[in-house]
Amino acid sequence: MDRKQCYVKLSVQPTRGLMDEKFIILVQNAFPGSEVTVHALHKCEDGHSWEAFAHYNADTAGTVNVSQDCSLGGTYSGVEPMGLLWSLKPVPGSKPGLRMRKKNIEIPMEVLISVYRGHLTKGFLDQAPLAGVLVERWYMAPGVRRIPITDDGLTATLFLPSGPGPFPGLLDLWGGGGQLVEYRAALLASNGIAALALDYLTCSYTMETRKLVDNQYFEKAYKVLQQHPQIIGSRIGMMGLSLGTSMTLKMAVYSQVMKLSCVVCISGSHVQPVDGSLEDMLKLFTLNSHKTRTNEENQMIWRDLLLPIPTDPSLKVDLGRIQCPLLVVVGEDDQNWPAGDSAADMKEMMEQAGNSHLLTLLSYPDAGHLIEPPYTPHARASVFRAVQTREKVTSLWGGQTLAHARAQEDAWRKTLVFLKENLYGSTNSSATTFTNL
Repeated sequence: MDRKQCYVKLSVQPTRGLMDEKFIILVQNAFPGSEVTVHALHKCEDGHSWEAFAHYNADTAGTVNVSQDCSLGGTYSGVEPMGLLWSLKPVPGSKPGLRMRKKNIEIPMEVLISVYRGHLTKGFLDQAPLAGVLVERWYMAPGVRRIPITDDGLTATLFLPSGPGPFPGLLDLWGGGGQLVEYRAALLASNGIAALALDYLTCSYTMETRKLVDNQYFEKAYKVLQQHPQIIGSRIGMMGLSLGTSMTLKMAVYSQVMKLSCVVCISGSHVQPVDGSLEDMLKLFTLNSHKTRTNEENQMIWRDLLLPIPTDPSLKVDLGRIQCPLLVVVGEDDQNWPAGDSAADMKEMMEQAGNSHLLTLLSYPDAGHLIEPPYTPHARASVFRAVQTREKVTSLWGGQTLAHARAQEDAWRKTLVFLKENLYGSTNSSATTFTNL
């Protein structure tokens, strides 16, 4: 047996791929029927290490195919081809409240896939693996161009797909944590859509003046896309997550400058002072801060801050006036925003106005707030620093790991279809891959 297992072979295909691309993990030459553990290890740029592992029994040929075989235990169970990524967790002994986020998208996420003898649950670094393969996972495909944007006081990064173009464009907004978050925009560009990642909370203007941006800031970002020679100015969409949905919906409905082809809103709400600014939106949170709850682990639950959904039309965006296709993504266990309640009200508003044909609603049971690109590890709760108070707390985002992983994969696939249908006019636009590299 030992002699046989000395020649265990491990292969991962592809070893270089995009973050939203599946891989195939194959163990060969193990002893027939033997117990093995397949292990994934990733060290983040912040120095923290994450791992996932699964238990398998080799078949009569000494083979384990992770894409087809059932995990008997570990950080996931069942047939889960990408379980070694979405079930990644901080290694034992890590500080609490970690969340994995890619900072430098010009370098890959490196994951060491290894196979061990037996069904292990700990001590992986203390044992020699039978075999190992280093895998690269990229947000930026070959040929994608990253272009920092500082014109007109903007803090943004434009990602252009490979090739001459012209390409449709997308304005990409994240949530209340601020910062310039680039990885989703880079992955969109890798799928053929020029994307502008925009920092609107901690941008250079705000850092220098201590003032929040006004609505014109978003219109300036739109014009950067509209006027770029490699972007189709008449085919521009907007995507927001969490707080980013508030500005996305407001600009889509009320801006006289932004003529959007489509809108994607993930885990957000239309509730806000319609005639107000970003500053007024944040003041509303402060005004309602007494509605904050905590659970037994002292994790902050903020979903009630915008509840009940108001009946006053001045306190919510009038979705009856939206004139472009709208995709709304909801995690039904969202503990951070009342996304489900908001989506129901938005749907009712559109039905009453006769434009509900523009709405596509994706609602996922047991998914939480942070619905990200697929195969991203689920964070049910993590440390969060609010921009307005700078107080560091632990926020409860919600979600159950398996259901959340399913939601991320399904929502990303359907989001790409939605964007390509409404920005390209078809689902056949090409995405760059690492095939044959």
